[in-house]
Amino acid sequence: MQIQGTNRIHSPQGINAPHFATKTGTQPTGAAGKADRVEISPAANAAIAAAEGGKVRTDLVNQIRGQIAAGTYDTSDKMNAAMERLLDQMG
Repeated sequence: MQIQGTNRIHSPQGINAPHFATKTGTQPTGAAGKADRVEISPAANAAIAAAEGGKVRTDLVNQIRGQIAAGTYDTSDKMNAAMERLLDQMG
């Protein structure tokens, strides 16, 4: 499959380029009886569950938003802890 982008301007292509459609009603050789398969990673499943689950703690989100707006969310203790975790992951 070739993806050309969102615009209609294409680069030069040969006469027998793969972007031409095959005849309708026929399948390419070797594809008979085979079905496509999709595997979803555990990370994607977690993202789907988070988006669909509605398990957002709105009270906590609103509390943190208020702290950010007031300028009290970022403290030196939080920054030091974040830097220590980052350095632990790097080394």
